[in-house]
Amino acid sequence: MATELEDLKILQVVEEVVDNLWEEVSRWDEFSRSVIGMQMARSADSIGANIAEAYGRFHYGEKIQFMYYARGSLFETKYWINRSAARKLLTEQQSRNYARQLSEIARQLNKFVKSLKQQKLNTHILRKSPIDYHIADETVLFTLTDFEWLANFTRGSESPTTSLQSPASTKESTHD
Repeated sequence: MATELEDLKILQVVEEVVDNLWEEVSRWDEFSRSVIGMQMARSADSIGANIAEAYGRFHYGEKIQFMYYARGSLFETKYWINRSAARKLLTEQQSRNYARQLSEIARQLNKFVKSLKQQKLNTHILRKSPIDYHIADETVLFTLTDFEWLANFTRGSESPTTSLQSPASTKESTHD
């Protein structure tokens, strides 16, 4: 796998194709450039831009999503190539060559996404082993009687607080 963005083979292929498209569009008349050429150049450049953004993302889900954006831009570019050929801005041969190159890039994008999904499946999540918590004071906070009272209280019985005495009143009663 490439360690630098510029080392990605798929990005290198995309850059070559979109630069060739740019050169072609730059020779068109102003009307054709502004109507079709700008759209085609933007969608073509977006293929590489989304691949680059995918490369820079940390999470597999984000990487895959941006690869799908690149794929969407690729098909938009194919659409504009078809429109350019229909309007005689590109020859049939040029149109077929670009379509073939973009189809190959689409296959590479699909393989790249598949490899990202596989990497995600093979990633092992590192977790610390569970910690055993030891309680030094094991004094029981609630007795079974307390829980029975709570169950009865929720059914409408009398509150036991009327029979409770504070620690101070207990001390007073022992000194009598």
